Amino acid sequence: MDDSKIKELKLFVESCQADPSILHSPSLGFFKSFLQSLGAKIPPASTSNAGNGHTSNDDIMESDLELDDSDVVKPDIDPPQKMGDLSIEVTDENRDLAQTLKSKAIDAISQGKLNEAIDHLTEAIMMNPTSAILYATRANVFVKLQKPNAAIRDADVALQINADSAKGYKMRGIARAMLGLWEEAARDLGIASNLDYDDEIGSLLKKIEPNVHKIKEHRRKYERLRKEKKAKEDERERQKSRPKTEACEMDASSQTNGEVVGIHKAIELETRLTASSKSNQLVILYFTATWCGPCRFMAPVYAKMAEKYKKVVFLKMDIDEVRDVAAKWNISSVPCFFFTKNGKEIDKVVGADKTSLESKIAKYAA
Repeated sequence: MDDSKIKELKLFVESCQADPSILHSPSLGFFKSFLQSLGAKIPPASTSNAGNGHTSNDDIMESDLELDDSDVVKPDIDPPQKMGDLSIEVTDENRDLAQTLKSKAIDAISQGKLNEAIDHLTEAIMMNPTSAILYATRANVFVKLQKPNAAIRDADVALQINADSAKGYKMRGIARAMLGLWEEAARDLGIASNLDYDDEIGSLLKKIEPNVHKIKEHRRKYERLRKEKKAKEDERERQKSRPKTEACEMDASSQTNGEVVGIHKAIELETRLTASSKSNQLVILYFTATWCGPCRFMAPVYAKMAEKYKKVVFLKMDIDEVRDVAAKWNISSVPCFFFTKNGKEIDKVVGADKTSLESKIAKYAA
């Protein structure tokens, strides 16, 4: 087995260690059976702390939600593909050359030569970087290559050029579905359907709508549980009638010592940011969701970075638990990472882009 395969296997094992519930995915049934045949004990999908009188909201949400993720793929972490300069003026000659290259790419696709098609389309984009259809077509090839992050990057540019690009929405919707981003996928495919319906879009929507419905029901249940938990916490605080602000500030001012700290209330985040600003520390905000497949892939990566950069404050929050915080930071998709210093955003990474996250942490932690 070559080194790249061993590295991928190691990442997968780390993901399973961080979240054993992954093993209950239908697509990993063969692997679960193999482990059990060796005498391994697989933790049950539903975990509870009922013995000590408390139940974790995170445990409830992880165990309750069962989605059909049989078609979900591992996020691609290749460096971003070449993009054209949208500001240049395209000559008729270059436009014709781009069309010729696109035709060659279509021929390569029909012959199953997908990487060759990518090369032709990339060259075509360099010739005519203002063509939305070229980016959307390359996104289609990236989908066939099971590289959803690359496909999303191309689809984003296609939609930047032409906000009514049906193919742009369609390719981005398919890529997001491949990553398990069901709601975002349904939204994109719905727009594509309104612009230019085809049977493939209809089939995809029919397949992912049950997952979208489950997520919405799951969120409603989470909100109810969150409110119940908050009411109980408020009641306990009233009974104690003892201010804890000073203790909270002391805890927040300390470093996280190589650990990822969960944030459950807006006031907790504000206190952390204020304390970190006083010591000029880099703070990273990781927005996630229990139903997000790519987030499960990034969680162990983020935890490893926290262990490596102990002077950086690594925070993590669930957008369904801290909706007010998610709204304030304009979170539209997860995973999402914000880099802040002195209370101000200095950079961010959107999506399961392991390479960008690691490079930016190294850059700002230096």
